[in-house]
Amino acid sequence: MKLRLIFVLAFVAWCAGAQPITRIAFGSCSNEELDFEMWSDMVQQQPQLCILLGDNIYGDTHDMASMRRQYDLQKNMPSYQALMKQCPIIGTWDDHDYGQNDGGKFYAKKKESKIEFMRFLDIPESDPMRTREGVYSVHNYGTPGKKVKVILLDLRTFRDTTIRSTVKGRRYEPNPDGDMMGEAQWTWFENEIRNSDADVHIIGSGIQLVSNDHAFEKWGNFPKSRQRMLDLLTRHKPKNPLFISGDRHIAEISRMNVEGLPKPLYDFTSSGLTHTWDSKTWNDMPINEPNQNRIGKLIIEKNFGMILIDWSGPSPVIRLEVRGKNNAIWDEPVIIK
Repeated sequence: MKLRLIFVLAFVAWCAGAQPITRIAFGSCSNEELDFEMWSDMVQQQPQLCILLGDNIYGDTHDMASMRRQYDLQKNMPSYQALMKQCPIIGTWDDHDYGQNDGGKFYAKKKESKIEFMRFLDIPESDPMRTREGVYSVHNYGTPGKKVKVILLDLRTFRDTTIRSTVKGRRYEPNPDGDMMGEAQWTWFENEIRNSDADVHIIGSGIQLVSNDHAFEKWGNFPKSRQRMLDLLTRHKPKNPLFISGDRHIAEISRMNVEGLPKPLYDFTSSGLTHTWDSKTWNDMPINEPNQNRIGKLIIEKNFGMILIDWSGPSPVIRLEVRGKNNAIWDEPVIIK
């Protein structure tokens, strides 16, 4: 039975890689002890690929036996099993599945937690992730002229220390000299976008890049790294770059003009799969926190993201949907041409 499941999953992965990708689901913030509504709804959307952007469990522990139990609880849920049969699942981590809330490079168990992460996602023994530090990865899909490259970043393993704010209502202040990714990952990322022949580049980031006004975890807490990322994009100009992010327990789509890029840069945030802001747990939070780059609504209902790619024209048209229970669309879709 186990051998048959491996064969089926391998066949699904081969099909996804060999044919154009048109339907991608993604999400973050999945507490394995809460109600898993969103997995079944994802399956109903018939994605060809699912991307997990972190907080895939709520580990927050130095006990790897406990972390493994939490991953197993998640993985063995019938609705998640159904998603595994529907499409390949790839992902990166954020702080809670890394093992420490808002943690960075000084978390003592990052090597051990990486083992549990790779076990959860069934990372092959031959995968480059196993021979290097961190969990960043690249995945290529499609055929010439209809290629999608998914680049998943690791923003925990190498990240410098955040600076706690003394201002009420703010958690962090910018670390002017801190780094997010580490030199090895920066070099790898630049190599992946330099002269890339992909037609769409989806960059998975556990935390938000474009949204920069809120007081919590974001790329803006490390301004040199944020600017370095923007500079790399303008230098190499990968076709149709799209950031996807999680972490915030909200959904929103942010857009900014970046000098040197032919189109605006989008950051599609989807979070969370099992829990979001509500009056009981977030009653001290503004319902409409500032984000000068937001287009559309700030969404606090449970959600996942859908990326739909139309390849019928001379260039891809990308449709961004915030989805919820019973096929709900929480806001007007955003179209990127």
